[in-house]
Order: sequence, then C-alpha cells, then structure tokens
Amino acid sequence: MAQKLKEAPAEEGNITQLVMHSAQQIWLAGLGAFAKAQAEGTKLFESLVKEGEAVQARAGKVVHVQATQFGKSAAGAWDKLEQVFEERVSKSLNRLGVPTYADIQALSKHVNELNESVQELLKSSKGGGEHAPKRTSKGAAKPSKEASGPA
Repeated sequence: MAQKLKEAPAEEGNITQLVMHSAQQIWLAGLGAFAKAQAEGTKLFESLVKEGEAVQARAGKVVHVQATQFGKSAAGAWDKLEQVFEERVSKSLNRLGVPTYADIQALSKHVNELNESVQELLKSSKGGGEHAPKRTSKGAAKPSKEASGPA
C-alpha cells in the first residue's frame, strides 16, 4: 500500500489529492474484500455447518453417556429407597402384631402337618378313625378374609 501511495499522482503541496486517492483505494479494497467474501462465503458457510454437525454429534454422544450413567445411579437410588421403605413398613407392621406372609405360610404348613398327624392318630386308634371327617390341606392353607385383617 505504501508503494501505491507513492505512485499516486501528487501535485506539489497538494495533500488533499493524496488523501482522496488513498480513500478511493481503501474503498476499492473494501469492495474487493466484500466481493471475495461473497464468492467464498458459501464455501465457508458450508464448512462451518459440517464442523457444527461434527461437534453436535460428539456432544450428543457425551450427553447420551452421561444420561445413561445418571439413569443407572437414579435407578440404584430408587431401589435403595424402596428397600428402606419396605423394611420400615415391615418393622412397623410387626410392632402392631400383623403377621408377615412368611409367618402365615409357616403357620399354614404347621397346621397341615398337625392335621396329617391327627388323621394318622385317628386311623390307628380303635374304631374312631373311619367315621371322622377328613380335612384337606387346601382348606388349612388359605387364611380367611377375617383372619388376614384389613389391607
């Protein structure tokens, strides 16, 4: 640019013309830059879009991994919370005297065993076993609605 300024027609002592010539060159340079940017702008835009898509894909993978990890930790926390809740409810019900499912099953099994023993004793006794009604284990295994209490 310094060379072009020197080549500019300058009259002796006329700085105004030199400034006008420099301003015109600056203007033309700006127009040239604008034209070049306009011509190459589409290429630049397309390359920026491709780079943006690549960044978005990488970010999507990172977000997916983090979301998966978060989901696993949240599921673990819910499982723990559920276990703690069940234990506390069970303890509270035991304090109130409500039997657990396992208690009822054990009692039912014991009743069935006793029923079988009674039936064997009745059969082995003289004359009393043939006329006694025989109970089935199905009837003893199911608790009645009144015995189970409110839900």
